[in-house]
Formats: sequence, structure tokens, C-alpha cells
Amino acid sequence: MELIVNKIFYIFFLLTWLNSFSQDTLPYNEVFEEKIIFTEKDIEIDSSTIETRTFEGDFKDNYQDSDYIYEQAVKESNWWERFKQWLADFFKNLFNLSSDTVSGKVVDILIKSLAVILIVFVIYLIVKSIMNGEGQWIFGKSSDKKVIHYEDIEKNIHLVDFEKLIKETLKSGEQRLSIRYYYLWLLKKMADKNIIEWDIEKTNSDYLYEIKDQTFKPNFEYVSYLYNYIWYGEFELDEQTFEKAKAAFEKIIKST
Repeated sequence: MELIVNKIFYIFFLLTWLNSFSQDTLPYNEVFEEKIIFTEKDIEIDSSTIETRTFEGDFKDNYQDSDYIYEQAVKESNWWERFKQWLADFFKNLFNLSSDTVSGKVVDILIKSLAVILIVFVIYLIVKSIMNGEGQWIFGKSSDKKVIHYEDIEKNIHLVDFEKLIKETLKSGEQRLSIRYYYLWLLKKMADKNIIEWDIEKTNSDYLYEIKDQTFKPNFEYVSYLYNYIWYGEFELDEQTFEKAKAAFEKIIKST
């Protein structure tokens, strides 16, 4: 019991001491405000001269470098750019190239080379056409010479140089076509000599009927048979048959 009383006394003493200590300090909620009053004398005026500075040119131009571009715009590629990229990747994988830059340069060189080759080829065709006398309309007046297309030869036999055509076909090995030209050449000469009256719609029998010379008629009938046999037969023509038909046509043409 005595121990309890001592503890109560001790606690009471401690509370009394703390209360006395707190009275020697400022209250928690007490605030001291110090008012500061300024006058005109306290205002300092800056009278120094201000230097005006300007930018030379358009200052925006100085910030166009890639270092100042923080967001790169993605450029939409077209089909040509995609094709070049595919070609660059192909060569890079094929030849184990070191980087995309190297493969891109290879593609650029290849495309430029192909373009040069194409231009040279077109120039070659133009020059060749001019050398053959077929391109005079490009640089000069139109020629008075009548040009006869292959499909129109039979319709214009009086305008065709069959001797020249036959030499060209013999040189190129077109034997069947040579026999056709021999036959049309013969009809042309017969019409010029009034032996027959030329008409594209007429048949060999029509021309045979028109021939009055009984000596000439069998020869024409024979070469007409050779012509039908070789031109319309559509079979392989051997050298012996061709030479025989060629000699027969040349003989009757000379005698016309």
C-alpha cells in the first residue's frame, strides 16, 4: 500500500514540474507578426542602358539540322521505293553485304546501268531504222516511194520488186515464200505482156484459160502445179524439190 502511495506522489510531482516549465515558454498558438514598411527612398531605379540584340537571318534556319529534330516523320513509301528496298535486301542476303547502305548503292548502280543500256538500245533501233531507209519521216519530208506491207504484196504486184524480195528470202532460207514470190512475179510479167488480165480474185485455172499461146500454156500449167504443191502443201520442202521448182520458174519468167 505504501508503494502505491509513493508512485502516485511521484506522478503528481512530475506533472507539476512539467506545468511550471511550460509556463516559461511561449504559447503554441501565439504568433508575433513584424510589419515592414517601405518608402520611395527604399526603391532603387535601374538606369543602365539596355543593349538591343537581334538574330541574323531567320533564326529558324539554324535549327533545321537533324540534331534538333526530336520526332522523325515517317515517309510513306511508294511501289518503286518498296521494289528498290526488296532488291537491296535480296542482294544483301545473296552476297552477304555488310549493311543496308552498301546494298542500296549496289541497287542504285544496277538501275542506272540498266537505264543506260535501255537508252542505248533505243538509239540503236532508231539509227538502224534510219539506215534502212524506214525512218526518213523523223528527220525529213515523207518519201514519194510507196511502201508495200507483206500482206499487201499480192494486191500490188505491179509496185513490187520481186527480184529483190526473192534474194532476201533465199538469203534467210525461206524457200516456200521464195516460190510464192516467183509465182507472183510471173503473173506480173504475164499481165504486163497482156497474156492475162490480172485480178486478185482469179484462180490458176482462170489464168490458164486466158492464155492463147499453146506453147506457153503447158509451161504455165506446170509451174502452177509446183506452186500449189509447195505453197499450199504445208509439208517439209527438201532441197532437191526446191531447186527444181526454182529453175522452172526462172526459165518461164525469162521467156515471158
